[in-house]
Amino acid sequence: MRSIIYVVFALLAALPAFAQQKLTVVATTGMVADLVRQVGGDRVQVESLMGAGVDPHLYKATAADVAKLQRARLIFYNGLMLEGQMSELFDRLGKRGGKVFAVAATIPADRLLKSDDGSHPDPHVWGDAGLWSLCAAPVARALAAADPTNAADYAKRAESHRAELEKTHAWAKERIAAVPVAQRTLITSHDAFAYLGRAYGLEVIGVQGISTATEAGLADIVKVTDFIKKKSVKAVFVESSVPKAAIERISKDSGAKIGGELFSDALGTAGKMHTVAGETYDEGTVVGMLKFNINTIVEALK
Repeated sequence: MRSIIYVVFALLAALPAFAQQKLTVVATTGMVADLVRQVGGDRVQVESLMGAGVDPHLYKATAADVAKLQRARLIFYNGLMLEGQMSELFDRLGKRGGKVFAVAATIPADRLLKSDDGSHPDPHVWGDAGLWSLCAAPVARALAAADPTNAADYAKRAESHRAELEKTHAWAKERIAAVPVAQRTLITSHDAFAYLGRAYGLEVIGVQGISTATEAGLADIVKVTDFIKKKSVKAVFVESSVPKAAIERISKDSGAKIGGELFSDALGTAGKMHTVAGETYDEGTVVGMLKFNINTIVEALK
């Protein structure tokens, strides 16, 4: 009898742990992982396949990645061919019954820009904080479908994060106003900032196209160099996830300074903080990444 009582008490003690068991989620990029963490909070355990400085255009899943994806309750990825090397893998997992969600696929088609050849939309949607905010509610619905008990909490957190991104969107517009209109030209390694440019009033030129699968050719470098000289562009920018050689060559040949390093296809290091004008932000979040990029661009071009 005494042993039975001990077993009952042990089971009762374990109930809170079972009740609080977290959803296991795998996300591809840091941007997607951050979105899921913001919406899921401490009810969700999120693992990102790609860390700081990793180029998702070229990333190929390892055997360990595939195992993680197969074990996950939910899988979130950007879509729109950002993770081009993994598209077939996601299709297979989806057909086998895996719960796979492309967060950018929820954005209305008329809000998306086209890729270089028009074959698919430009996937770099997080560059526009207002546009990225549209992905929060669909993530909440996907989490709620897997964990209905906490649906209201996911919806509340999604709305809170949407509001934070909208606030960041308004801040970025105001911050870019510090740069004279004639100087609002953003030249970077590859064409990852079209949404940012459209949202915040910058002319954007990428030496490479939307994908980094092919390197910039000499003709591309010469063309951009001539443009800089003609327009008297003050600065060009390297990217954290793209080789810097082309931009460094352009800087040397054109006389434009390197204005800094921008985060394009990957977040910065989680927990690395920056303080500008009394405001502190984490480069390992989408909000922090956007603020870091906008501040870097403004300081170099104004």
